Amino acid sequence: MFPALETELKQETLPDPYEDFMYHHLQYYGYFKDSLMLRSPLKSRQLLHDKFGEVKPCLQEPRDLFAFFSSSGPLQAPRWPIECEVIKESLCHIEWVPPQPEYFYQPTGNEKLPEIVGEEKGTVVYQLDSVPTEGSYFTSARVGGKRGIIRELAVTLQGPEDNTLLFESRFESGNLQKAVRVDTYEYELTLRTDLYTNKHTQWFYFRVQNTRKDVTYRFTIVNLLKPKSLYTIGMKPLMYSQLDADTHNIGWRREGKEIRYFKNNTEDGQQTFYCLTWTIQFPHDQDTCFFAHFYPYTYTDLQCYLLSVANNPVQSQFCKLRTLCRSLAGNTVYLLTITNPSRTPQEAAAKKAVVLSARVHPGESNGSWIMKGFLDFILSNSPDAQLLRDIFIFKVVPMLNPDGVIVGNYRCSLAGRDLNRHYKTILKESFPCIWYTRNMIKRLLQEREVLLYCDFHGHSRKNNIFLYGCNSNDRKYWLHERIFPLMLSKNAPDKFSFQSCNFKVQKCKEGTGRVVMWRMGILNSYTMESTFGGSTLGNKRDTHFTTEDLKSLGYHVCDTLLDFCDPDRTKFMQCLAELKELLQKEIYKKFNELGQDMDLEGSWSDISLSDIESSTSGSDSSLSDGLPVHLLNIAHEVNQKKKMHKKKKKKPLQTRKQRNEQYQKNNLMRELKLTEDILERAGFASTLQKQPTFFRNSENASSSTMRNEKPRLNELHGRDKGSSLDPSKMTSLILTKHKERMQTEKPGFTVSCSPKRSTNPSQEPVPDMKPSWSRNRFPATKRGRAAMTVYPSLHIYTYP
Repeated sequence: MFPALETELKQETLPDPYEDFMYHHLQYYGYFKDSLMLRSPLKSRQLLHDKFGEVKPCLQEPRDLFAFFSSSGPLQAPRWPIECEVIKESLCHIEWVPPQPEYFYQPTGNEKLPEIVGEEKGTVVYQLDSVPTEGSYFTSARVGGKRGIIRELAVTLQGPEDNTLLFESRFESGNLQKAVRVDTYEYELTLRTDLYTNKHTQWFYFRVQNTRKDVTYRFTIVNLLKPKSLYTIGMKPLMYSQLDADTHNIGWRREGKEIRYFKNNTEDGQQTFYCLTWTIQFPHDQDTCFFAHFYPYTYTDLQCYLLSVANNPVQSQFCKLRTLCRSLAGNTVYLLTITNPSRTPQEAAAKKAVVLSARVHPGESNGSWIMKGFLDFILSNSPDAQLLRDIFIFKVVPMLNPDGVIVGNYRCSLAGRDLNRHYKTILKESFPCIWYTRNMIKRLLQEREVLLYCDFHGHSRKNNIFLYGCNSNDRKYWLHERIFPLMLSKNAPDKFSFQSCNFKVQKCKEGTGRVVMWRMGILNSYTMESTFGGSTLGNKRDTHFTTEDLKSLGYHVCDTLLDFCDPDRTKFMQCLAELKELLQKEIYKKFNELGQDMDLEGSWSDISLSDIESSTSGSDSSLSDGLPVHLLNIAHEVNQKKKMHKKKKKKPLQTRKQRNEQYQKNNLMRELKLTEDILERAGFASTLQKQPTFFRNSENASSSTMRNEKPRLNELHGRDKGSSLDPSKMTSLILTKHKERMQTEKPGFTVSCSPKRSTNPSQEPVPDMKPSWSRNRFPATKRGRAAMTVYPSLHIYTYP
């Protein structure tokens, strides 16, 4: 302690007037009653204080927005849905690169096709009971998942000679649902579907214990859903031996023989399933082994990596870790901003942006390994990495769907939906990861140009690595979206296949990240697809990809960015010329397949690129589209209530002009009705006595032509719609014409008792012809009217 500073601190300081006022004010309401309580200055949680209590004139960063785990504290534990049981053991696998290439399995044709017998003829040795499926939906989450004691699901061994395998999958990214022992060393396995769905079984990751050496085991997964798989063309499952990792530093490796992928024989009307079977010999007795569809990369693995970056004094200077948002379960979605500090504001404003993301599909862990390779390089002290950080701002979301990764889903989030079909969503609460990512990119586009967007995925049906992009509609940038993929294929010729790339924008892919970002204005918007299998190219032909192969592609992405943005445009123009030549050959090939000969000179570049390319394959997009699961029930209830309480539609409000016209029409109809009544009262009885036969004819003729009269009235209304209607003139016109017609029909008869006139002459009664209809059509009316007082004939005069 410094003596001068101690003396200064001991001096009595004058109280702050505001703090003194607040002290007395709170004391009045009962605070600070204890005389032993020291009077301390009030502090704001937002103002920064030093250790002597002095206030610094600046604010802290808001905790919820920029919170990140402490570099000295423990990692944030994953949050699970409350239905999920989670074991307390923490798993950790070492990274290892096989010294020799791992070749594809070559089928012999003698592989056994096992009969699927199920638990009726077998013994269930492992089964998850409380697993949320279709019909339920996510409600809440907590660290550790389900409350209470974690049960032992595996069978209890009867002694050291019991060779039953002990299964487990209640850990991060695990998804085994059930294991049935059908023979001594043969097991049928059922995978758990994505939570809150009944779909998507492709990814698998589980543990077995109590192994026996030099014994051939057979495992058969019985509920896969995809009709095509890389297992049909040589892909092998992955195995990890804990004893080999501890003693020989050997990690995940490709293992398996007698591999077959086949259709399960199901009864008519039932869902079609596909099976994967393989045999294996474990390397040790009493070993703990793991099987997986691909190299696992969990949420805890990501947190450990980011913690090492935060603790690195050099990397933390140009890599800022932030919280983009919280997932449905409350897990952190991290956002990394990577760039070197700019010397001037102009230099900072001139930087373009690059946006990268991964693991929107949680079962596609190959995306995380490519992302790890990219981050390893861009955070290194390589001159190329430093140059990239000087000219770009990198926005990186390394794990878009942490909830799905934690629970072991293959494709969906806890909303039971595929997030890569909802980038246009407005449901922030249901799809927070996607909503905040799109919003972040939208704000970024307002600040600067985004040169490239790329989302890292995995592909289950095709080998190699390739890109899906979007054909540009702007002739100025024709074929420019294909230059980056072509450059990448030249930089990684043994891994990346340009022939497998596709740039067609399909309607079913409108909600994907690449299409939405492309429509937002990012020309180079891609989905990078990396195979679960391996390569069919160059020196790596017919070999499986390792984690090192995938990480190397992250480096090649950085290398290709430098080539793409090179001020010397030689490479750029060479690739553009090559693309035009390739496209012209493809067009000629298409016309030859169609049997057409066409001279394309001068016009071939006007052909739509989408007509040449086939659609992309490998994803079952429509299966996970629509509202989140919890909103489906609400929407159904709302629709039912609407049907039960269906209200009549209210008539639209009328204008003043329409109301006036309607008022005039109503007045006209009332006067016409009044005129009819007057005519009937005046002439009906006398004419009934003098001319009964004709009256009946005339009456029936008038009633039969009533339907034709109404359109005539409407026609009159429509003719005078633009002008004012005079009801008296209309009445006079109708009566005058009626009088003339009746005088023509029957000389001496002055006025008819019916004011209606038929528009069809053929319907008028013919003189001297007996009517064909019945005479007693209105008997009651005529009998009643016959007793009325007889009036003389009434002559009605109309004036012009």
